Amino acid sequence: MTVFPTETLHSSLRGLSIWWQVLFPALFPFFVISELLLGIGIVHFFGKLLDPLMRPLFRLPGIGGFVITMGYISGYPVGARLTAQLWEQRLVNRAEGERLVAFTTTSDPIFLIGAVSIGFFQNVALAPVLAAAHYGGGLIIGLLMRFHDRHAPPSSVDKNRAVAGEARKRRPSRIAEALKAMHDARLLDGRGLGRLLQDAIQSALKLMIVVGGLVVFFSVVMEMLTHAGIVEAMIEALRYLFNAIGLPEKLADAGIYGLFEVTLGARAAGTAGTGLMHQAAIAAWVLSWGGISVHAQIASLLSKTDMRYRPLMLARLLHGFIAMALVYLLWGWMAP
Repeated sequence: MTVFPTETLHSSLRGLSIWWQVLFPALFPFFVISELLLGIGIVHFFGKLLDPLMRPLFRLPGIGGFVITMGYISGYPVGARLTAQLWEQRLVNRAEGERLVAFTTTSDPIFLIGAVSIGFFQNVALAPVLAAAHYGGGLIIGLLMRFHDRHAPPSSVDKNRAVAGEARKRRPSRIAEALKAMHDARLLDGRGLGRLLQDAIQSALKLMIVVGGLVVFFSVVMEMLTHAGIVEAMIEALRYLFNAIGLPEKLADAGIYGLFEVTLGARAAGTAGTGLMHQAAIAAWVLSWGGISVHAQIASLLSKTDMRYRPLMLARLLHGFIAMALVYLLWGWMAP
């Protein structure tokens, strides 16, 4: 930073611009809305409705269905944020939280379609292939993660399922039970709508400052590694590997940039010029891995819980390779 002060300043401003112009307007409303929905009890409502589906498929309580929906719609790191909140309220335990974070850490559709398919590849017809590979790979990870920490006890929510089963005859319907769960959660929260909105905005702003700081930090780190020649050395090493396994060497740039930051990696994939199929495959890997910058954001969100980072890292790595393989498998049917 002392040797390259101008580049340091420009990279900081670039990271700040990405945060202010892209991430803040995209993520801040979702953070506020998620806080409000938790306080109102909507999350508990959907938890009761989705419990019969979530438990056999993913070994998760039904409340995880809300996190999956929000995570896939709004992108990383919203899934991790919601999971941490559920853990704080003791609605999921460590094993369930780790399973949930592992496959709700995905790109949002707006970024996948607008930025990657249209902006970087200039080919909107590529979006269905990328979406099928990326989100399909995420669901596969969810199914695989049901075997994670198999001997962990279920959360307290699920310990009551047997009691709930005995009382099923007295319940008018699952909808009525879900409404009651929402009402009970609202009473337990106890905050008025004005206080709830104020707390939601304050919490979302604190989180956005953390996200912005990490984006600026990794923007500077990438710039310094590039000027120090470390990035180029890593690219050269990856080129040898790609050449050995039959992949175009030019994709190594996207692989290394995507290792650190998803936007840089996706942009490099779109301009690699090695053939659309291979470029789409490496873009799917970049989107599914998420970049160390996103990993740092998620790790900061999980730092106040007992959830571990290692299962997330392994799941992201596996998700990247699954998504990459799905692009090649689906290309014959969905090629743009």
